[in-house]
Amino acid sequence: MANSYLNRTTGSPTNSAIWTLSAWIKRSSLSGSQKFFAAGSSSTDRTEMYFAGNTGEFYIYRNISGSTIELGSTRMFRDTSAWYNFVVQNNNGTVAVYVNGETVSISNSTSLGTNKINNASTAHYIGRQVADTSQNFDGYMSHVSFVDGSVVAPTVFGETDSTSGIWKFKSPSGVTWGNNGFHLKFENSGALGTDSSGNTNTFTVNGDLKQALDTPSNVYATGNPLNQPHSDYALTQGNNTITLGGGTEKKAGSATMGVASGKWYWEVKFLSQSAESYCTIGISGASDLESGTAGSQSTDYFYRGQNATLKNNGGATSYGATWGAGDIIGVALDCTSAQNTLTFYKNGATQGAINITSVASTPNGVYLPSVGKEASAVPVFNFNFGNGFFGTTAITSAGSNGNGSLFEYDVPSGYYALNTKNINTYG
Repeated sequence: MANSYLNRTTGSPTNSAIWTLSAWIKRSSLSGSQKFFAAGSSSTDRTEMYFAGNTGEFYIYRNISGSTIELGSTRMFRDTSAWYNFVVQNNNGTVAVYVNGETVSISNSTSLGTNKINNASTAHYIGRQVADTSQNFDGYMSHVSFVDGSVVAPTVFGETDSTSGIWKFKSPSGVTWGNNGFHLKFENSGALGTDSSGNTNTFTVNGDLKQALDTPSNVYATGNPLNQPHSDYALTQGNNTITLGGGTEKKAGSATMGVASGKWYWEVKFLSQSAESYCTIGISGASDLESGTAGSQSTDYFYRGQNATLKNNGGATSYGATWGAGDIIGVALDCTSAQNTLTFYKNGATQGAINITSVASTPNGVYLPSVGKEASAVPVFNFNFGNGFFGTTAITSAGSNGNGSLFEYDVPSGYYALNTKNINTYG
């Protein structure tokens, strides 16, 4: 979460000039400078690693008594639906950067020189910058590892899958961690700063940090910040809270994962609405989000809360009960048959199955979980794709049939959460 970070002050290093950092990162916000690892005491006594604003280049910045160095990547990292494994090696001031096992070119010198990382008695931060908290990292992290005194290859932290060719997580083993080394797995929800390296270099947790089921080994759907239906559209809380701003534009916001087959379930908690607004929850064909009001296309199916109707192809028919602020709408999408079905649930109670157009008839052959509005309002929605949270609030009590995912209400038999493992197995 953007208001959260971890910190620890280092002891005496094994070798302050030689170290390796590995971090698995999934970005959420693409705005502002996103600092994810830093060390130092002030704006003129710091070393920081960050992503640059909307462009997404990776940077290492050093400022020591006004002497500044900035090393920047020539690649951009803007995919908010995927995990990246960043490995940064520092060998006596010479830096090498790897992402998903591949060397990343640096646009200027690779010499960082003397810096603040791995110095004795120095504050180190994960998820924020040194000077203040205005540029905290907004996204997900997993398996953040630091090795003091050794240059460690990326293959210690990841490996190429023999079938897919995709870089995947590998638990580090045989590592000599050094005095300041640590391995944060984030596996204990009550103690997320716990060091698993054997050094007990545990970090202090600050802010509203939450544990997620979304990991490098199993990626969950979130809201998609690259789908910008209008200028006031905003995503927060790990891209699972969507605000459709006060403008007059009425398009929908969607998720990062679309589906072409299988049976899928997710939940949306509606936080607020204006009295005059038509706020909607449903699905849309992929390219339909780019044109017209939510529900105006033949492959749009949106459940409207104000007047209990289903919006499709520009028309509305009576459907289900009204819903409003505080209600949780479950969505069950069946793409297994030629005549697909869609069922909405209000606070766990079915509102009835709807026959929908075959997924093969959608513009790009998928349906996307979506939310929308049809008036000048500022509706706020919280997606739960199975991580067990609405925003930063945990579900009240987990329903059944989650198959490892966490939902407020019982998942219909045979339906699954939208994540990569399930799509690979049941999609």
